[in-house]
Amino acid sequence: MKKYTFEKKIDTRSGFGAGLAELGRTNENVVALCADLTGSLKMDEFKNENPERFFQVGIAEANMMGLAAGLTVGGKIPFTGTFANFSTGRVYDQIRQSIAYSGKNVKICASHAGLTLGEDGATHQILEDIGLMKMLPGMTVINSCDYNQTKAATIAIADHDGPVYLRFGRPAVPNFTPADQKFEIGKAVMLNEGTDVTIVATGHLVWEAIQAGEKLAEEGISAEIINIHTIKPLDEEAILKSVAKTGCVVTAEEHNFLGGLGESVARTLTANHPAPQEIVATQDTFGESGTPAQLMEKYGLNSASIIEKAKAAISRK
Repeated sequence: MKKYTFEKKIDTRSGFGAGLAELGRTNENVVALCADLTGSLKMDEFKNENPERFFQVGIAEANMMGLAAGLTVGGKIPFTGTFANFSTGRVYDQIRQSIAYSGKNVKICASHAGLTLGEDGATHQILEDIGLMKMLPGMTVINSCDYNQTKAATIAIADHDGPVYLRFGRPAVPNFTPADQKFEIGKAVMLNEGTDVTIVATGHLVWEAIQAGEKLAEEGISAEIINIHTIKPLDEEAILKSVAKTGCVVTAEEHNFLGGLGESVARTLTANHPAPQEIVATQDTFGESGTPAQLMEKYGLNSASIIEKAKAAISRK
């Protein structure tokens, strides 16, 4: 098992802020809009350096999406910022009608996704957003795993022509991917080659998958671990190639099992290479208030659950 280390833990939303600030210095067409959460979205640096390109719309998320769509008509590349719940569920009609339907070049950047929003509770912890956004025709859906990858993704999507949903989080997590990485939309990242089971993970669950792989290796189980940062378009080739070798797969995500990464992988396998699959995700439920660690433990979004599901998948081969 390949060893991964990190020097510090840092929140992925700070990676977004760093990437946006860099874009502010290198791309004059990039503009930013925020719905009264500038500090939470780490957009202050961009705002301070580019006050004429920053728009504070207040608690008016639907209006923010309409403004962003309009700004693209003049050649601007708008990045919207608010919590994932408010970036999707609250404004789904505006995204569908004003952005996705006409293929507007809007980058919908969403922090505080999933259970790890923590103590704010179920009303703010959206676990349906990946499903909502991947169903929109033409929408690219990205869920980054650490600070470096989120920064790289933020910079990369400015060069992508079309609407993008970029999902990231609140808690400090291990920052283990390379600072100089090249982010390729739709291209999976192989973290460890293995022969017994494929583990496909996204977002905060990528590090948990690495931890699971290390523990499985101690038991003589060889796990192939793949970081799926782009859920749509899905790197089907990478998944199918891996599962053809290992014979089974576990998917892991901080999202409902309905509509998420696991469902996309299941569709891919069913159409091309049926194989045993186990899913680590929330089970058709809302969240609740608690610390991120407590919630990930209660809802089984951790390395222990990945290990359990890996053994279950292997037993079904």
